[in-house]
Amino acid sequence: MKILILGAGQVGSTVAQHLAREEANEVTLVDRDADRLRELQDRLDIRTVQGFASFPDVLADAGIADAEMLVAVTDSDETNMVACQVAYTLHHTPTKIARVRAPEYINAEGLFAQEAMPVDVVISPEKLVMSYISRLIQYPGALQVLDFANGRVRLVAVRAYYGGPLVGHELRTIRDHLPDLDTRVAAIYRRGQAIIPEGDTVIEADDEVFFIAAREDIRQVISELRKLDRPARRIIIAGGGNIGERLADALEETHHVKLIERDRNRARHLSEHLDKTIVLHGDAADEELLRDENIENTDVFCAVTNAEEANILSAMLAKHLGARKTMALINRPSYVDLMQSGALDIAISPQQVTIGTLLTHIRRGDVVVVHSLRRGAAEAIEAIAHGDRDTSRVVGRRIDDIPLPPGTTIGAIVREDEVLMGHRDIVIEAEDHVILFLVDRKYVPDVEKLFQVDVTFL
Repeated sequence: MKILILGAGQVGSTVAQHLAREEANEVTLVDRDADRLRELQDRLDIRTVQGFASFPDVLADAGIADAEMLVAVTDSDETNMVACQVAYTLHHTPTKIARVRAPEYINAEGLFAQEAMPVDVVISPEKLVMSYISRLIQYPGALQVLDFANGRVRLVAVRAYYGGPLVGHELRTIRDHLPDLDTRVAAIYRRGQAIIPEGDTVIEADDEVFFIAAREDIRQVISELRKLDRPARRIIIAGGGNIGERLADALEETHHVKLIERDRNRARHLSEHLDKTIVLHGDAADEELLRDENIENTDVFCAVTNAEEANILSAMLAKHLGARKTMALINRPSYVDLMQSGALDIAISPQQVTIGTLLTHIRRGDVVVVHSLRRGAAEAIEAIAHGDRDTSRVVGRRIDDIPLPPGTTIGAIVREDEVLMGHRDIVIEAEDHVILFLVDRKYVPDVEKLFQVDVTFL
């Protein structure tokens, strides 16, 4: 697929890095920063073009005429939208994806339509990150919570703690512990290495366990792997930008929320637009301020300013002063691994949260959800099975008869309103939503082929 990416910032460079790894993709990256483009071209197999992303001549030089997809992720909403308009009007580019941050654009009814602003997919990283953090707060013991099938099924990562009911036992005993519900362990990471779960696999303390279950069963499964943390009630948010404001607005009806913002005018704006959130003007890394706001009684401290160093320092200070759980928004991948190794409870990478939405529209076959995991090394995919036994490699076959690539497991199947765990004797039917976990994303093309219907199928 020929893909044109506009913007070489954190999101654009992450997208380029993911897509350039796949032989089937031909990636061109456009940005005004020549040094940045040179640095990316030196380490990635991509073509680069310097220029203003929405100018017709720059897009033409970049090859928009025969591009199958445009991914506009510059820092400017207006540039991204105009680029999509130019691509549609002059070149009829099939798929146009734009990063749009301002709620005023996103909430405008009918704006993003072919006859108006021809953007096929609108991506709001701030909205995606806000939803991601909200799910983590909903399940206090989780490291990651990812939605499938419109939220009916969730993939959850937890750290197994010493003393958990399942720790030290084989996976097959999970039915003895949880006789009234069904779940499936999709993968286990032990000291950074992936373990493909089998019935005789023994869970050890400190394992990172990915399991799939229906949304209503998540809490009970978490309780088998670790001590179930009490629900979060008191939340402090550091940073009142788009993410902080959205997060406070989403949580203030059900939680006691305080928001710290160091810009006086922005703090005044937030206090006027948030109903129940207590808005504080100050520095989130001010020890005296945190003590005055009873940081030791805070369930979750979430740092989401635009400065990742400030997020790290304030979250570390909050943890030191007694906050039960800390989260920090961090852009640099190397920082994410470093901080989550112990200094912070959860390091959140906006790029990893956003990349899955883009990959959903790039994957071949009928793929409706993609989540990128483990810094892009692994993926979780929701694909729809089509055809019949004669035209499909999965329909009409038991799971244990499907030639899955190495390190790939089927975690669950959603069949209309029914959620089925991916046990070996389940037979895939047409229109099933199949949720797969790949510990090695290099096998994604093999999974795509499995879900592609033979050309004879009508």
